[in-house]
Amino acid sequence: MAETSQISEETKDDENSHKHQELLHHGRAESMDMGTDDDGSRSNFPTEMKKPMRPEEQFIASIQMKKSRRKALTELRSRVEDAVLGNYILMDGKPHESKKMQEKGNLDQDISLWGVPLLPSKGHEGTDIILLKFLKARDFKVSEAFNMLRRTLIWRREFKTDGILDENFGPELENVVYIKGTDKEGHPLCYNVCGAFKDREFWRKTFGSEDKCEEFIRWRVQSMERVIQNLSFKGEGGGGVDSMVQIMDLKNSPRPSNKELRLVTKKAVTLLQDNYPELIFRHIIINVPFWYYASHTLISKFISQRTKSKFILARPSNVADTLLKFVAPETLPVQYGGLKRENDNEFSSADKALEVIVKTGAIETIKIPTPEDGVTVVWEMTVVGWDVTYKEEFIPEDEGSYEILLEKGEKMGESVRNSFYINEPGKIVITVGNATYKRKRIFYRFRSKPTVPMYVYFE
Repeated sequence: MAETSQISEETKDDENSHKHQELLHHGRAESMDMGTDDDGSRSNFPTEMKKPMRPEEQFIASIQMKKSRRKALTELRSRVEDAVLGNYILMDGKPHESKKMQEKGNLDQDISLWGVPLLPSKGHEGTDIILLKFLKARDFKVSEAFNMLRRTLIWRREFKTDGILDENFGPELENVVYIKGTDKEGHPLCYNVCGAFKDREFWRKTFGSEDKCEEFIRWRVQSMERVIQNLSFKGEGGGGVDSMVQIMDLKNSPRPSNKELRLVTKKAVTLLQDNYPELIFRHIIINVPFWYYASHTLISKFISQRTKSKFILARPSNVADTLLKFVAPETLPVQYGGLKRENDNEFSSADKALEVIVKTGAIETIKIPTPEDGVTVVWEMTVVGWDVTYKEEFIPEDEGSYEILLEKGEKMGESVRNSFYINEPGKIVITVGNATYKRKRIFYRFRSKPTVPMYVYFE
């Protein structure tokens, strides 16, 4: 049953919470809490040190939480069932005000949210998942969760959200928010590129009037609805995930000194928090300038503590290190320190990368064997934190042949890709030197492909 599977999922959340608390007491808080991580990224609010619970206390607390959450879900199911059958789920008034509509037979039992029927007696596997999201957002307070759900449904009707995917806001905003890949747990990655608003003309077209600001809000809601199309509300074992990861890139982002932008941002944040509960698994803000911290503090006044806990902030020097904690290098775009390139004909996300650690003040070599001739070897690598020296060379198997220097760069500051046609057996050797006081992580991959050499004749 969906209820059983979801309560099981809630128990996992409790276990993760206890594990997380233990990490806090050992001074190794993950980036879901305020403080400086090992990589320098910061999350939102300071952690509060408490006396750790004994194992038996943790077990008892977990069982009690499991029971209370099951009870809350059962109660919310009952209230939603009554409200749908009583035809007052979409009404601002009290239940008795819907009697006339009931007498006329205007009962809307097909009411749904994100494609999932909300009437529990229909037995849809996603109903409990949706209800649990509202319960989580309101700390499992049933009345508050029910009212939040009802207000969301009313807002969607008034905002005409169900048809918003068919609206056209022009091509200019397509590259501002886009979906690309998933994190290591399968959550869709939704990128928000704020640097596009640095262009004054683009800014004017987007926020130049009150109507434009309202249009931006509708576009932002449409973007959220598009991401939801990539989610699954099928419960444990049903495949897919029911939440996303938001990555907001503040590189070249304009300062929020404009009054219109501040108001639009506040409205968008509040609107998404109130009507899309627990759909964002993690919110990573990268390339964070110093001025943003003050702005983030102001925005935080309008969001819940649970929402605050999902924020992770990373300065420009820690972008790759932060993102690679959650995103595989094969999935992370090259501009953020990964290996994924647009329209790549050489590698795909299925071509997994290997990892090498270069200790401080050390030199490491990566050897790519090339036992056959008549092929072209293609390789690429990225270094977390950059600031290393590297050299690429081909060393033939025959000691009488010449070694060939392919590339020698004094400093590596971006992902590199190279290729070499093999006309005799040997190996590609990549030498990486780390003269810094911090160890470096290298991700690399390679492949070979049969190649017919091309010859150019000169007369």
